[in-house]
Amino acid sequence: MLQPHINYQFKSTVWRLEIDPITNILFAEIRDNSDKRVSFSAINLENGEIYFDDLQTEERWLTGIETAYDGTLLLHNYQSENGPVHKGLIAIEGKTGKTIWSNYTHAFDHLSENGPVIYDSRLQPLQLLLSDIKSGIIVRSYQSQIDLEIENQIILPDIIPVEALSSLSLQLKTFGNTLHYLEHNNLRIVSLHAFADGTLQQLLYIFTTDNKIVYQDLLNDDIQKLQPESFLLRKDQLIYLTRKSILKVLNLDTF
Repeated sequence: MLQPHINYQFKSTVWRLEIDPITNILFAEIRDNSDKRVSFSAINLENGEIYFDDLQTEERWLTGIETAYDGTLLLHNYQSENGPVHKGLIAIEGKTGKTIWSNYTHAFDHLSENGPVIYDSRLQPLQLLLSDIKSGIIVRSYQSQIDLEIENQIILPDIIPVEALSSLSLQLKTFGNTLHYLEHNNLRIVSLHAFADGTLQQLLYIFTTDNKIVYQDLLNDDIQKLQPESFLLRKDQLIYLTRKSILKVLNLDTF
């Protein structure tokens, strides 16, 4: 049977996960709505080492993850509590949690193979610039021909009709017409919703090609509606959350 390579409980609800495509550090944005408090964590996906946890910035609530690249986490602030517009950039060293630079006039556009592409929010028309994420220094103007968008190597499951997997003997009645499904390394990964113990639950199963269950987990229970995407695959690692606050990572290359 498969066992989690990483099993880590965060202090509150995980709002966002971001994986550094260069260093394989996973960063988590944790939001506590009751206390209006946001914090950040960093975990090495290869060995499970916790680089930092419950890290807070000077801005207690109106901040979040923008991107991660080459061992550096890039955060943003919000212009207001009621709007989605991002404001400013704050760079955090991925292994120590130390702030290494900040700029409150620039904003993030997207991540390229050569680093973050940003712009000065005070200027119109918008001018895209390539930035050095380690220092915040502008390297040059953005060039779309060479500053290609980076490949994050993340694979998301397909959404398929429940009837497509009628051969699986799950011994429960699924809820809804679809489920999340992915095949990898002769394994079949399935996430579905079902009623059990009087509540609506979201469940994860991993089967072999001959329909033998080698792993299962309860993702959420006592929920009121169908939940969105429940897992992702990256570099032979299955990554998912349970109860919205527990990170689990399974290595599928050794099965």
